[in-house]
Amino acid sequence: MKLIFVYNADAGLMNTLIDIGHKALSPQTYECNLCGLTFGLFTEHKQWKQFREESDTEMEFLHRDEFEQKYAHKFKYPVILKNDENLSVAISEAELNEIKTLDELIDKVKMIAH
Repeated sequence: MKLIFVYNADAGLMNTLIDIGHKALSPQTYECNLCGLTFGLFTEHKQWKQFREESDTEMEFLHRDEFEQKYAHKFKYPVILKNDENLSVAISEAELNEIKTLDELIDKVKMIAH
């Protein structure tokens, strides 16, 4: 089984710069809680990086445009999907938006991974 993390943001330098500006100037209206929980303004949070590097679960991280191109599916983003035989929602956009801390996200990911 693989978990696919899809950010509510598109790939590319210009999009990244816009996202950084949005997170810095108006974090309460930033539309990707998955990004907000796992990344600071410029880099991945050390705790998240350590968790994913030490996990036995295969993980893939994609921006929404990359995901839609690769898998030809659309969901409400951000989303965490489970890919075993089929794609299924493991943690929905609504559930991700309720998560307040990185520890809470890690606990939820651990629960669906095992």
